[in-house]
Amino acid sequence: MNMVKLHDLEFEPYLDQKTIASSVKTVAERIYADYHTKTPVFLGILNGSFMFLSDLMKYYEGDCEISFTKLSSYEGTSSTKNINTLLGAGKLEGKDVIVVEDIVDTGHTLEHIIEVLKSENVASYSIASLFFKPEAYQKSLPIDYIGLEIPNRFIVGYGLDYNGLGRNLSEIYQLKSSLND
Repeated sequence: MNMVKLHDLEFEPYLDQKTIASSVKTVAERIYADYHTKTPVFLGILNGSFMFLSDLMKYYEGDCEISFTKLSSYEGTSSTKNINTLLGAGKLEGKDVIVVEDIVDTGHTLEHIIEVLKSENVASYSIASLFFKPEAYQKSLPIDYIGLEIPNRFIVGYGLDYNGLGRNLSEIYQLKSSLND
């Protein structure tokens, strides 16, 4: 893994493919243990969750459905409190929904999603996130399935981007240290 430059920022290697794959597999196994008697709907939050959800489905052994919704809350490297719904998820009433996030940091987006799910009268919901930043988390919603807890640093790769770039990287990179501190 080499340093990468996206737009005006440099990112250094952080997590390799093997670490990511192991975390995804563990999350899939934990979800299956809890949902093997049900047919959950995995609700991917676009754009960031697409790689995580794709690999999660490869490891998930039970019956399931997949849906997506698109929300926007980031500007550059900062999360905002303004959540824009860009694409709806379809009918979820009466279904067991697993929200699939690439990363949970402040929790603002997650709180918005849960409010929508409650208004849709879902049977149940849980939250799966590949990455969780406990230092940045400002909400009280439980995150049911966490791949990795990470420091409050800006990361890209494996679906996560910086102003549209970096989603296609198969590893995770963090903002170069001198810029993180």
